[in-house]
Amino acid sequence: MADGADAGDREERAEFGERARREPRWPASIAVFVAIALQIALPERLDLGPRWLIPSLEATLELALVVSRPMRRGRDPGRLRVVAIGLIALINAANLVSLGYLVHDLLYPKSTAISGRALVYASVPVWLTNIIVFALWYWELDRGGPARRATDRRRAPDFLFPQMTAPGAVVGDWSPSFLDYCYTSFTNVTAFSPTDTMPLTAWAKLLMATQALASLLTVALVVSRAVNILA
Repeated sequence: MADGADAGDREERAEFGERARREPRWPASIAVFVAIALQIALPERLDLGPRWLIPSLEATLELALVVSRPMRRGRDPGRLRVVAIGLIALINAANLVSLGYLVHDLLYPKSTAISGRALVYASVPVWLTNIIVFALWYWELDRGGPARRATDRRRAPDFLFPQMTAPGAVVGDWSPSFLDYCYTSFTNVTAFSPTDTMPLTAWAKLLMATQALASLLTVALVVSRAVNILA
């Protein structure tokens, strides 16, 4: 009887732990729609294709994900994970194209009709989208994604958060949320290197290096152009 009670307690604690680790999709969804709004705010010269095409496709994919799977728990169906990764890749590709156009116009101002001040202002949405899209990458890929992180606690992490090295500083069964990945993304683009969260795997290091390079390129060119404008 005691063994049965203990087993029931363990099952109840495991179920409670799994409920506690379930992560809603809405923070990431808000980030996606903010990224879409930032793309719309760019000058049409910096857009990938017609202004309405990419944002419309991104919004459609995100709405499909929200309707199909509002909570990340258990193992997401393979097709939903493919859609989620495809959505992030689409936002990333659109922002990289915008960054390429921005760099070209900053280096060759006579080749564009956009004023120098407008280009400097346009760098802000590109830089902010860089933070959002890499936060989405980190959140979606770390330890197989948020759904797998909620159930598979034994899989080796791709990022080492401070809470993992100081378990006494957190309450309960801690797991990184989307906000943690946003903070990691923000500190990486401002410091151009990891700060309190360390990448452990090759893909995590490659993503963080790519993000830091894009941020450094944007900031360096925009600052130099802004100096010329003020001069």
